[in-house]
Amino acid sequence: MAKATGKAKTFMPRRLRVGEGQENLKRQIGALYGVLSGIYGSEKLVMKAGKLDALVLMRSPKVEERVLGLQRLVFENPTIERVPERENLTQILNEIEDEIADLIARRTVEEELEKKIAEKMHQKHETYIHDIKMQILKEESSPENPYTLKKYALLEKLDRRKVARRAMEVMRPKSFAEIVGQERALKALMAKIASPYPQHVILYGPPGVGKTTAARIALEEAKQITLSCFRKDAPFVEVDGSTLRWDPREVTDPLLGSVHDPIYQGARRDLAETGIPEPKLGLVTEAHGGVLFIDEIGEMDLLLQTKLLKVLEDKRVFFDSSYYDPTDANIPRYIKKLFEEGAPADFVLIAATTKDPAYISPAIRSRCAAVYFDPLNPQDIQQIVVNSASKLEVEVAPGVKELVSEYTIEGRQAVNILADAYGVALQEKSRQPQPAAPEKLRRTKRFRLAKDHILEVIQSSRLVPYIQARAGDIPETGKVFGLGVHGFLGSVLEIEGVVMKAAESGKGSIRFNDTAGSMAKDALFNAASVIRQMTGEDLSNYDVHVNVIGGADIDGPSAGLAFLLSIISCFQQIPLRQDIAVTGEVSLKGQVKPVGGLAEKLYGARQAGMKAVIIPLANKKDVPTQLPGLKIIPVDTVSEAIQTMLASSEGSSGRLPARKRSGTRG
Repeated sequence: MAKATGKAKTFMPRRLRVGEGQENLKRQIGALYGVLSGIYGSEKLVMKAGKLDALVLMRSPKVEERVLGLQRLVFENPTIERVPERENLTQILNEIEDEIADLIARRTVEEELEKKIAEKMHQKHETYIHDIKMQILKEESSPENPYTLKKYALLEKLDRRKVARRAMEVMRPKSFAEIVGQERALKALMAKIASPYPQHVILYGPPGVGKTTAARIALEEAKQITLSCFRKDAPFVEVDGSTLRWDPREVTDPLLGSVHDPIYQGARRDLAETGIPEPKLGLVTEAHGGVLFIDEIGEMDLLLQTKLLKVLEDKRVFFDSSYYDPTDANIPRYIKKLFEEGAPADFVLIAATTKDPAYISPAIRSRCAAVYFDPLNPQDIQQIVVNSASKLEVEVAPGVKELVSEYTIEGRQAVNILADAYGVALQEKSRQPQPAAPEKLRRTKRFRLAKDHILEVIQSSRLVPYIQARAGDIPETGKVFGLGVHGFLGSVLEIEGVVMKAAESGKGSIRFNDTAGSMAKDALFNAASVIRQMTGEDLSNYDVHVNVIGGADIDGPSAGLAFLLSIISCFQQIPLRQDIAVTGEVSLKGQVKPVGGLAEKLYGARQAGMKAVIIPLANKKDVPTQLPGLKIIPVDTVSEAIQTMLASSEGSSGRLPARKRSGTRG
């Protein structure tokens, strides 16, 4: 075709001048037919002339008819029927020449494009053939060998081998009805989750009371409610906050997601070869449409909590990379969408912690509702033991559940003790002589756990009773029970005091535990000043020793009222009841100021068997509603507290009696 084009350029006839002879017209017409023959070829030109009804005109002896034939061929229009007049032939031939020139130019460009297209197709074809050859070579040269095949077979064998379920899995609660002692917390949790407008929630409480289990069950319960926003396939994604760490380089972030740059982190091979960064989605996207549960969120890095806050606000995760080029045509659509629109992360956050709220970012706390789980009392632990024994299909002997409740207040630890005792009893039974027709040992309700089995677990695990100080029935002088709190667990502080005449008048001293803390010492000094105002006694004439039995780091002034009552009891030789606990800060004016952690302290008092608790009047509104068997006595001043304790003592009139004698008091 290129050769024909060259020939057409070589024999292109010159323009005719008006008035030239007939012979020149014939040669020009013949030359134009020759150019067309060179462009299309003789056979194709004849076929084209036949389709355009120009075949007869081409062979006509008349010049005018041959020009008409050229018109039909060049303009490809068989409807041109008017034979041109002789005086118009030169103009018509000029038009035909222009059209043929355009045709030749188009053909030249098309040939060049076809040539380039052919070259590209050839290259692609060669590359395709090369890839197929490499694939065939890889398949033929497999990386497998006898050693790797043996390892693969071993893994397949191990994968088919299953171990029986653990005891914790068997005894784990499957519904809210099986979570003991948390009815109020569960109701509050469901009110915030099972709604068309669910809230983010933080679960506070001591360990082993059912926070994680409640979070797992909450989503399944919410799915069954008509007005709930959760679909039946809503995911529950669980992660431990203590394992999440914020990477300042942002190389990896399993919670929020990260970007694998093609050079440093190594994106997918086909992306790395073209320099395209690859976003990796995090757990927040995996939890989209469901619940993200973060256990021990108080252990999570504060900077990571701040980043999580941004996701909670935007409901999307956005990615950034200096390697991302939005104009790169090789970037897959899903990567472009992630960089430009972000990844969806619309979920409900349920977090749990055993730490104080101060360990959690205030911004996170302000966007989450708080649900507090109560400490378990001995009756709750006993119920958990009964429920777990039923799931293990064993019986418990009398006294077993009471014994377990003495050594723990955690439901999880109670289940562990029961599971260990089950193993001890099983081993004991396996060592017994078997009947003549041995039957396969299996769990039945006839299998019995005795107190000896529990005691063996307690001794081997070096467990100690949880409650060290318990309420007593006999009043004592100088001894009083204060209340403390650590985390979400309240405890009883056993405080005793003695007052002795100083060896030298005016040179007495006040001694106190060095490990108790400076705030507790300040509370003791405040109590001493109030006592001097009330009794007129100059404590510098006495040696006063106050001791917290067992030692304690008292981080706060809430033991001030207990210190005052202990010293007053020693001065006046007044026995104090041992089934009443007290808490409250004492001011220099003799007022009882409010304290924190009251709910936990009251639970601790009930654990220790107290019958009543004296609290500051300002804390009356903080008293939980569910405290059966515990009397709450609010007081506003120190005098009211003393009168209450004296009135509670047998044979007391409620007044401060005169000091009986000096010397040792305790």
